[in-house]
Amino acid sequence: MLMDDGDRGTRDTRELIHVTRGTAPSRALPLARLSQLGWHVHRAPDVRAVLKLLHRDASLPHAGLIELRDGFGEHDLAALGPALSAANVGWVAAVEPGQLDDDAVRRLVRDYCYDYVTLPCPEAVIDTVIGHAHGMARLACHDGADAAEVRLEGIIGDCAAMRELSRVLRKAAMTEAPVFIAGETGTGKELAAMAVHRHSRRHDQPFVAINCGAIPANLLQSELFGYERGAFTGAQARKIGRIEMAHGGTLFLDEIGDLPMESQAALLRFLQQGTFERLGGHESIRVDVRIISATHHDLDDAIAQGRFRADLFHRLCVLRLRQPPLRERGADIDRLADHALQRYSQEGQRPIKGFAPCARHAMHTYAWPGNVRELINRVRQAVVMAEGRLLTAADLHIDEAGSTAPPTLEEARDAATREAIERALQRNRHRLVDAARELAVSRVTLYRLMVRHGMREAEAERLDIA
Repeated sequence: MLMDDGDRGTRDTRELIHVTRGTAPSRALPLARLSQLGWHVHRAPDVRAVLKLLHRDASLPHAGLIELRDGFGEHDLAALGPALSAANVGWVAAVEPGQLDDDAVRRLVRDYCYDYVTLPCPEAVIDTVIGHAHGMARLACHDGADAAEVRLEGIIGDCAAMRELSRVLRKAAMTEAPVFIAGETGTGKELAAMAVHRHSRRHDQPFVAINCGAIPANLLQSELFGYERGAFTGAQARKIGRIEMAHGGTLFLDEIGDLPMESQAALLRFLQQGTFERLGGHESIRVDVRIISATHHDLDDAIAQGRFRADLFHRLCVLRLRQPPLRERGADIDRLADHALQRYSQEGQRPIKGFAPCARHAMHTYAWPGNVRELINRVRQAVVMAEGRLLTAADLHIDEAGSTAPPTLEEARDAATREAIERALQRNRHRLVDAARELAVSRVTLYRLMVRHGMREAEAERLDIA
């Protein structure tokens, strides 16, 4: 087992625990050279010795090298279960040719090991493999205590871009200036907006979100400003708009780049005057709201093409934030994947221990056009469909070259249904009756659809938190 000496002093060494029968030096594993490369080699002759070493350094990343020849039977492998299942250990198996034909050995390597080597093994190979296992274990057990992991209202990350975003978010929260968040679809722009709101002086007032790209253009102004009874056919009673709902708090205008030109003019007038009139009304209503907007569009390009008003952009973009795409976030991909696995691990038919090396590699080479939202969806689907105890690149529908398997018609339909329900719930502040009315289904049908797509647990969790 390779153990990091992070807080043991100043000596720059790593420790290798070699799990094998007996104490005689291995003829097939050239471990002597490893001491020259900074490893301290210790042999663990039995399970008790392994567990003792793990208990001594339970908070540190480890890598284990287990030699499966010479007497390791199913009973011994079962006894190693607690050590093999430890989240902070990256295991490498050393097997002889043909040994993987044994069912017990094959299951152990498949379910618990990051990699394996075939004996006899060259020096360079063993050094590379155990170093990689130790690095993966370091990622798995990395916590915020040593690296100041950013966790603001559900935002997980520790890369330089996310640290900078965290600092800017906190600064923006202390002001009343409008905030503009740029970023690709699925990067978590609404989470960033909520973080600004909850760290501001308005945190105990409403946070109201509206997706400007999800509402038909002819309905958008009535959603923003509300309307009076009789303002148009079907207006049976006065309706309060989103701007008025957000009085005293924060209004989040998501996908502002999709706002029609007519609505842009009305929004600009409100931002300039601080007042508005409901559709069909004559009363001037003054509200106090803080505006946060976001879009995945390039608004500079939209302004150049005449699709977005420059004067409105300058009103909205006083403080500008950038939500980095997932492909630029390095090790954050592992942290987010581990978080998603932990969150949805109970949805599968069998316990999932983690990600296979091929899955880790594929996640780091894939472009992630859907960013964090896509990563979470792929992990959740893999948990349900996986056959083994480690999620593979195939389970995630990602090959190691970065291509993806096209979705089936049923998968595309399910994804569209789930997204429509999620957006309707957001627009109606998670009121099921109003969301069902907007979707033109009964409340019972909406409830059944939410159960079918695993959304009732998330809704219950949201209500509990609230």
